Amino acid sequence: MLEVKGRPIIDYIVDKLESVPAVDGIIVVTNSKFIAKFRKWKKTLKIKKPVLLIDDLTKSNTDRLGAIGDVAFVIRKQRMQEDILVIGGDNLFSGGLAKFVDFAVSKRPASTIGLYKLRDLQDASSYGVARLDRRKRVIYFEEKPAKPKSKLVAMCLYYIPAGCLKLIREYMKIGRKADATGNYIDWLKSRMDTYGFIFRGSWYDIGDFKYLTRAKKYFA
Repeated sequence: MLEVKGRPIIDYIVDKLESVPAVDGIIVVTNSKFIAKFRKWKKTLKIKKPVLLIDDLTKSNTDRLGAIGDVAFVIRKQRMQEDILVIGGDNLFSGGLAKFVDFAVSKRPASTIGLYKLRDLQDASSYGVARLDRRKRVIYFEEKPAKPKSKLVAMCLYYIPAGCLKLIREYMKIGRKADATGNYIDWLKSRMDTYGFIFRGSWYDIGDFKYLTRAKKYFA
């Protein structure tokens, strides 16, 4: 709900989803502490696709489910059995989603992640770092490495085919970390092919105050 250029960041994400024909609905998951604010926000929307708000029933950082935990929660609650597109709410990027979705669909039944190439290698240490082979398959992934091997970082943007939803449930059952999505990608790539799509243009992770400040100044 943080604003950039007079609009909540989630508005930019919703605009991109609204423009992709393959997306037939939007689900926003938040917690009990903030659900009221999102209900108020939803009343301001003027889009054709249905938007569903889901309260994950947590109230603080202490009991939060984590990013993967929230995905698992929604899959279970909605009994989902179709492909899903997952976008972290702290993503602000200039590119559209159509090419990403087309690429991801072409790689089914494998999953696809969104990647962005940073200018500074050392900045990559704050993110999940990836390397791709010539087929755009993820061959290396490490969450927040002290010495990054690549400038390619994960954007918390995932296309998960229906056949892979069960893997999220499996991941949760074995008690792995449910917060950092990169840990799931590292686990997933050793079990099945996982592909990476590199976004062009600008990208800001507004979970970091430094990048939020930059976004307010430069994002267009």
